[in-house]
Amino acid sequence: MKPLQPVSAGARVGLGITFFVLFFAAWAAATLGGFVSKTFLADPLTMLRDGTTLLVEHGFAHDIGMTMWRVVGGFLLAAVLAVPLGLAMGAYKAIEALLEPFVSFARYLPASAFIPLLILWAGIGELQKLLVIFIGSFFQLVLMVAVVVGNTRRDLVEAAYTLGTSDRTLLTRVVLPNAAPEIAEILRLVLGWAWTYVIVAELIGSSSGIGHMIIDSQALLATGQMIFGIIVIGLIGLVTDFAFKAANRRLFPWAALR
Repeated sequence: MKPLQPVSAGARVGLGITFFVLFFAAWAAATLGGFVSKTFLADPLTMLRDGTTLLVEHGFAHDIGMTMWRVVGGFLLAAVLAVPLGLAMGAYKAIEALLEPFVSFARYLPASAFIPLLILWAGIGELQKLLVIFIGSFFQLVLMVAVVVGNTRRDLVEAAYTLGTSDRTLLTRVVLPNAAPEIAEILRLVLGWAWTYVIVAELIGSSSGIGHMIIDSQALLATGQMIFGIIVIGLIGLVTDFAFKAANRRLFPWAALR
């Protein structure tokens, strides 16, 4: 191995699978070998058995669907509003000067701290959970998009103006295509954070969702169910991550040429 040297697609898949195999082997050895009490950490076989019970007998598929709907709804709402605002902040320094101090202030406020207020304002229904995800995602997206747009190569901007382009055309033909691949990558990363926010929201005042199942399982010391719920979140995130990467490669093929 050499620093920054790429590996083939086959090697990347093989190495990724190898780590998962080693991880589950260590987990099985620690639990099935008696090194860790099953009261505190269920073994992989118990986890699979409890997960099957959840899916077959307790309607866990509905909980998964509810959590996914909340993540998608809250994240899309944040993205639809944050990306244009971030573009405006990055492109126009006056707008950046006006909004960046507040956005920088707001992005440090933990979304979980708003849950008691949101319950007062919106109750414990779906709106409250969507707002938690929105607050956690919106300000991060705005600032990250603004930074990417603001870092547009100046030689491209100067070349476009030399060729007589207008401000509007500069934004649509130079700035946006240049920033689009990185904006898509930002969306992929922040979507992962949205899963954190929704689980936190579901731990309090929720009657459905993966987080609700996990907190109910804690009361029963059902560590197998809790671990199964956590692994389901990870698997959904992994699939979503690969889907985002594939879509980005297809939508922005010029990004690979940089």
